Amino acid sequence: MYLSHDVCNRQRMHLIDTHVHLNFDSFEPDLLAVRSRWQYAGVVHLVHSCVEPSEFRQIQAIAQNFSEISFAVGLHPLDAQKWHNQMAEEIKYLALCEPKVVAIGETGLDFYKADNREQQIMVLESQLAIASELDLPVIFHCRQAAKDLQQVLQKWHETKGKRIRGVMHCWGGTPEETQWFLDLDFYISFSGTVTFKNAKHIHASAAMVSAERLLVETDCPFLAPVPKRGEKRNEPAYVRYVAEKVADLREETLEAIASQTTKNACALFGLTI
Repeated sequence: MYLSHDVCNRQRMHLIDTHVHLNFDSFEPDLLAVRSRWQYAGVVHLVHSCVEPSEFRQIQAIAQNFSEISFAVGLHPLDAQKWHNQMAEEIKYLALCEPKVVAIGETGLDFYKADNREQQIMVLESQLAIASELDLPVIFHCRQAAKDLQQVLQKWHETKGKRIRGVMHCWGGTPEETQWFLDLDFYISFSGTVTFKNAKHIHASAAMVSAERLLVETDCPFLAPVPKRGEKRNEPAYVRYVAEKVADLREETLEAIASQTTKNACALFGLTI
């Protein structure tokens, strides 16, 4: 059977979507079809994020059904009010009991939708302690809180004497803010927002990130990239459009970006592809 050049490239090229939420209701009716599409697009692995520990069993079931899915466990900053005294031990236990857990998160700071600054910082630092103890990377959510997050992390490094490994997911910061987190040795992950026409500061950040710190993601079902932006649901297959835009901004080939970001994701999350 003759295969077109594009199909052959899809088969050879590997991509890793480093941030998905497949446990959301919008994927329930057709997850197998969604999987077929991400496989066709060359997506060989996915990292499933966690909004709160109560999702763990649901995400675990998805990961058990799909061999190419690893996942995280943690509490999102916009759910910081749900934190209780036993949650740190719960997150730690869940991370230890499941080999497919490769990160803590997503955690971080979000002052766009909430102003409970001290509570968010306390919850973040509690999860940093878990990640440090278990030697796991952290998936960071950061919205209108870059300076605060940078200061928390810098203070952590100075007082604890141990650097946190992690990724700034769905990154939307300026080049200056991007450099803050590169200086902390973090990875920077770009989502569908990098394809948006007016996202100039995200474009500039994508162009400046060092190759060995670059990742791509969908953050599905949110933030569908151009040319799928009008669709209500984003999905892992669309990470290809993110990679294409990043390649364009960096004046590199799609294949080079796919290869580098796959290598980076494996290094950060300890994946074997």
